[in-house]
Amino acid sequence: MIVRYDSRSTLYKEPFGAVRCGEETDFRIFVYNDIYVEQVFFCTECGMEYPVSYVGCEDGYSRYELRVSFSEPKAYFYSFRFVTEQGIFYGKNRDGKLVLDEVLPSFQLTVYERDFSTPAWAKGEIMYQIFPDRFAKSKEFVPLPSKNDRILHEDWDEIPWFLPEQDPYLANDYFGGNLKGITERLDDLRKLGVGIIYLNPIFESAENHRYSTADYKKIDPYLGTEEDFTAFTAACRKRGIRVILDGVFSHTGADSVYFNKFGHYDSVGAYQSQKSPYYPWYDFEEFPDRYKSWWGFVNLPNVREDNEDYLDFITNPENGVLRYWHDRGVDGWRLDVADELPDVFIDRFRQTLKQLHPEALLIGEVWEDASNKESYGIKRRYLLGRQLDSVMNYPFRKAIIDYVLHNRIQEFISSLMQILENYPQDVLAVLMNSLSTHDTKRILTELGVPEEIPAEEQGDYRMSAQAYRKACELVKLCAVLQFTLPGIPCIYYGDEVGMQGFRDPYCRATYPYGKEDRKLLHFYQKLTRFYRKYTKDWKEPMTCLTEGDGAICYTRGGLTVYVNAGDEAVQLQREIFGKLKFYEKPIVLHQCGMTMPPKSFAIFSKS
Repeated sequence: MIVRYDSRSTLYKEPFGAVRCGEETDFRIFVYNDIYVEQVFFCTECGMEYPVSYVGCEDGYSRYELRVSFSEPKAYFYSFRFVTEQGIFYGKNRDGKLVLDEVLPSFQLTVYERDFSTPAWAKGEIMYQIFPDRFAKSKEFVPLPSKNDRILHEDWDEIPWFLPEQDPYLANDYFGGNLKGITERLDDLRKLGVGIIYLNPIFESAENHRYSTADYKKIDPYLGTEEDFTAFTAACRKRGIRVILDGVFSHTGADSVYFNKFGHYDSVGAYQSQKSPYYPWYDFEEFPDRYKSWWGFVNLPNVREDNEDYLDFITNPENGVLRYWHDRGVDGWRLDVADELPDVFIDRFRQTLKQLHPEALLIGEVWEDASNKESYGIKRRYLLGRQLDSVMNYPFRKAIIDYVLHNRIQEFISSLMQILENYPQDVLAVLMNSLSTHDTKRILTELGVPEEIPAEEQGDYRMSAQAYRKACELVKLCAVLQFTLPGIPCIYYGDEVGMQGFRDPYCRATYPYGKEDRKLLHFYQKLTRFYRKYTKDWKEPMTCLTEGDGAICYTRGGLTVYVNAGDEAVQLQREIFGKLKFYEKPIVLHQCGMTMPPKSFAIFSKS
């Protein structure tokens, strides 16, 4: 029995990808006429079943069609059942194509809220991620006194400390990066084309990463004051830059107003008394020393995010945490560990956020395909229209790196198509596309250091000059893919000037002022200028993701992107549409196509 169906081709399923509630979807299946088929059924995992109608014969194949729509937003998983003279066969999904194998996974159709949309201002923008302690220290750095033991590095260029024998890891070494320092660098960021700044946590905290919140309504004393923050957002707005904050709501710090394990605060914390107003926020197994904490880190006690008092404290539109920062110029949030936040919290968070700022951007930290993510036994509904606007796009990061390093074209296309097929178009338009983050190796190190380096050597490790130059060439290829695929390209501070580093804390080193790789920076500046010039095209969906002759090709609006990640030159025997607008290595155009050097790219424009 031969069956033709490809969920990623509009010949078989139309429209492509996710659909809105009530939007009709057409399915077309072709069965070769070497077997008598009594009936074909469209079946969903939730028990729905629809007969697929026979409509005629084409080139030896029987054609079956079904038009269906769904009123409930959810990820529907479907397959096909074929009742034939030889028995019953099940058609399942292998990379978008139907295979007669019952044990394969089902196809996915994401159905989302009819009125769902994402902020228009974010589409076609460029984001810049800043780890505040390590980006820039103002000329007059005067930190306010803190309640916690802190050690300030004397030399900005020193290596961040990592003392594995510490339990818990204290993370109490600081470099003095602050809000005034960032403000002083805004013109440089604007020259880089930045329109969104995403700040890692800025709230008061006992650790330099500040993922252990001490007070949700206070700026960390080493970063400055509330006035400094208001001045920063005003300066950003003046330059056309929006500000996104990091929201850490699945846990607080043990050293905080709310838990107060060490008595550093005037409040009566949950650790101190069961009569504390904050006690119901936490989950004690044996008061006071045994409590649930984030991944077992005792300095990060878990919060009961569904506790009504805690929910109100964060989301009350009159006086909650969201209102507090909205009034100080915040344009959106990135939710830390979104898969550890219950639906009730994300629902309420979005409701209040959009009430305060209808065009606010809400991004979640989800490392996998967020459309079918399951956490703690619950299928999540992040992207169905009532929760997140979008997510951090780690699947694209992995696909780009694997493609550029190993030229795995089919795996690259498959990974991308899975996300393009499963995510709503409005989500795709504002995906946070990163090559590095505070939780990963720097992209240069990822590409240039294939071998394992002992942990004790990672802080001082630097690539050889030859390895560095090769890695820089690969970074350029990755950056072109990052900027031209659907979503918002996000530059992790310092990637544009050649920062190296393994995972935390070495990916969180200080920005290398005076030691920047100017050649790499010049490339990024050219790339961002090109991106800005064609903003309208980057707002268009991606089409025609194809592979041929050793290269990939796709279009965005009036632009066509070609990438050759292989180690050999490729001859493209096809008509080239438009004029060559952006490239690094020499591209040879000829009558019927072009020649692309190894590890190269070429972008053409019709205008």
